[in-house]
Amino acid sequence: MLYVIDLGLGDEKDKTVKGLEAVKQCDKVYIEAYTSLLSFGLSSNGLSTLEELYGKPINIADREMVEEKVDYILSESRESSVAFLVVGDPFGATTHNDLVVQAKKEGIEVKIIHNASIMNAVGVCGLQLYRYGQTISIPFFTENWRPDSFYEKIKKNRELGLHTFCLLDIRVKEPSLESLSRRKIYEPPKYMTITTAIEQLLEVEELYGESAYNEDSACVGFARLGSEDQMVVAGSMRELLKIDFGAPLHCLVIVGKTHILEEELLKFYSVKGGMSELGEK
Repeated sequence: MLYVIDLGLGDEKDKTVKGLEAVKQCDKVYIEAYTSLLSFGLSSNGLSTLEELYGKPINIADREMVEEKVDYILSESRESSVAFLVVGDPFGATTHNDLVVQAKKEGIEVKIIHNASIMNAVGVCGLQLYRYGQTISIPFFTENWRPDSFYEKIKKNRELGLHTFCLLDIRVKEPSLESLSRRKIYEPPKYMTITTAIEQLLEVEELYGESAYNEDSACVGFARLGSEDQMVVAGSMRELLKIDFGAPLHCLVIVGKTHILEEELLKFYSVKGGMSELGEK
């Protein structure tokens, strides 16, 4: 049996009872460690916290293992029960379809145990989930690579009056360009901030000039959703550029046309303490 199990969004206490029971009966436990992170990270102290709760050792499954050595996890699942832990929900913002598809193709029984995802946690700001359009991802720009395919999706959402949820890039255990032809040397972890995301969004708007959004467009910035110290701040892009959202993870919503019920809750998170500046622009 292969269990693909939620971890929730905050700390070790966010795991569901069903998920905890499944982990405790598994022979081997892996934790996926490259698409998201818990509030305490995966340092030795963080792992010790989880291992004490589960009563067994945890193996870190980094990008290289999940993408290149998945057969090892699957082979263990044929002979015993294996838990593959995922921050958030396994099929929320991050999907693990490949792992599940390969397991099913090989006749391995798979059980999914769900939990909270960033995709529903953003509802805390008051914007209703069914009023969102297509979710986009904003990757880090480099000197020679500045992908902007997200622009048309934002523009379409805005034309329909829908909110746009922006997932911000996470780069963990990325090999450096210099090391690709030699022994692999990995870059330090890098997590996109709301500031970087807005700067890149405005750069692309300046390039296209089709008024999909601008510095006055209403947004909501989120940091560490699900944690005790989560931040939710609503304001224009210009205003959010001045906010220090602190440690990762960050995400962003570009606000579309708002309903009065959305505005009632959203105003509590406004930079200015009210909704006068948060209409669709």
